[in-house]
Amino acid sequence: MTEIVIERLGLHGDGIAAGPIYAPLTLPGERVEGDITGERMETPRIVEPSSDRVKAPCPRFKRCGGCSLQHASDDFVAKWKISVVETALRAQGLDAPIRGIETSPAASRRRAVFSARRTKSGAQVGFHVRGSDQIVEIDGCTLLHPELLAARPIVAELAKVGGSRKGELSVTISLTQNKLDVLVTGGKPLDDKLRMELGPLAEKLGLSRLAWDDETVALRHPPAQEFDGILATPPAGSFLQATRHGEDVLRAAVLEAVGDAGYVADFFAGCGTFSLPLARKAEVWALEGVREMIQALDLGWRNAKGLKKMKAQVQDLFRNPVIAADMQKLDAVVLDPPRAGAQAQVAEIAQTKIPVIAYVSCNPVTFARDAAVLVKAGYRLNWVQVVDQFRWSSHVELAARFDRA
Repeated sequence: MTEIVIERLGLHGDGIAAGPIYAPLTLPGERVEGDITGERMETPRIVEPSSDRVKAPCPRFKRCGGCSLQHASDDFVAKWKISVVETALRAQGLDAPIRGIETSPAASRRRAVFSARRTKSGAQVGFHVRGSDQIVEIDGCTLLHPELLAARPIVAELAKVGGSRKGELSVTISLTQNKLDVLVTGGKPLDDKLRMELGPLAEKLGLSRLAWDDETVALRHPPAQEFDGILATPPAGSFLQATRHGEDVLRAAVLEAVGDAGYVADFFAGCGTFSLPLARKAEVWALEGVREMIQALDLGWRNAKGLKKMKAQVQDLFRNPVIAADMQKLDAVVLDPPRAGAQAQVAEIAQTKIPVIAYVSCNPVTFARDAAVLVKAGYRLNWVQVVDQFRWSSHVELAARFDRA
């Protein structure tokens, strides 16, 4: 048994001691002991706890891999997530006013990915054990919206029909305006026999849509999502902000940053999280690499009333960014890229005189990298709003505003 003192948390939420030695479920200042293999102490015993240590609100926390920070106080987690953003900015030589953090409430997650296996007696449904491919069955969850938690029997039924004893189903369930939207991957190949079984099962289970791998096998009602009162129907499994609260905070930040801009480009627009609300006051040029998502955005715009002109365009902004010459008439840009950031597109924006940029990020490190390019090109980072809609995880999101200095 080796004793170590935890000095800080890493980006994935593990405690880090000198060495470095990584210890899960520990906090800075704690003295812990355990066996070390390589650079990890997998099962640390707390010798001297931190004053920030609390009793986890979920009794499944130590086994379930869904959360990583329930052993820390809410105040500690909030300060730590702000510090993650500050550290990423400092690493690029940047500083900016941080407005604090907005944290989504418990039991508000509107999408979940369940793991399921068919068993002799029925089906096993839950989430992976921490650091394992084993499934821990759950009878409660502090993260999920109650309607999602109540969907476990649906997952079990799908596993019984389309699962195998050897393989594991991944079942993504999203709350929509019209009941549940379900996508299943990892199951049996979709042949005629399985199609014949899944259609009636979707009806019996009351699903809005059931997709199996890349094919929709049942569509009872359009699984619409509401973006600030405007409806759009995303394709199965497409990106959706994790909580309604998180989406509201990010949208408010984007609308504030853009202000009264008359012509706005929304890069990585998805299905219209920001494009559709922006179109109430501005003409919008929306670009997204996934054709089905931009089609959903365009249809949502066409079915809505009172929106200004929208141009919805399919374009891979990683391989084919919009060039600077094509952005000269824009009054503002909204960026909401995946975790990799928007390096190629930011390089083009940096060559323009666009007055305002609103940047939404799910990765402070790539955000800071892109921000440094913009600042070097003459932009000023006005403010950063940190958002925690992945409560009790190490995941950090933010929204920021840039203008021409």
